[in-house]
Amino acid sequence: MGMFNSRYECKVDAKGRLALPAKIKAAIPESNGSELYLRYGDDGCLALYTEVEFKKLYNQINSLSDRDPVLRKIKRSFFDGLVTVELDNAGRFLIPKNFMAFASIDKDAYVIGLGSYVEIWSPEKYENNVVSDQAELSELMDKYLS
Repeated sequence: MGMFNSRYECKVDAKGRLALPAKIKAAIPESNGSELYLRYGDDGCLALYTEVEFKKLYNQINSLSDRDPVLRKIKRSFFDGLVTVELDNAGRFLIPKNFMAFASIDKDAYVIGLGSYVEIWSPEKYENNVVSDQAELSELMDKYLS
């Protein structure tokens, strides 16, 4: 599995298709095929997973007890906010309308590699969910990585 990284400024076409940047597409293992998993992400973004990475998350969620009402809500909400998408020959996939509405994505999107998965953001939401001051980032890393 390749590692996803960097931020890419992308366009969503009138049909709701997003073309993955070449470096992101190249990090998807050949064995994955053309199927990816898109879900409602944290902080108002969309999260995109390869099959291998999605199965790790799936196994965690699916192992939650069906007997606990809170855990049932988690499972129900997780699977309700999930869709399988397929890359076409041009490396594009269709973002369902309800997913675009959830993430406030219109024509412009940021595709962010986060190591094992990818986030897709509206530029406005992204700016409110990232540390842009490098000194502040260094302080936070010192605090939480020490």
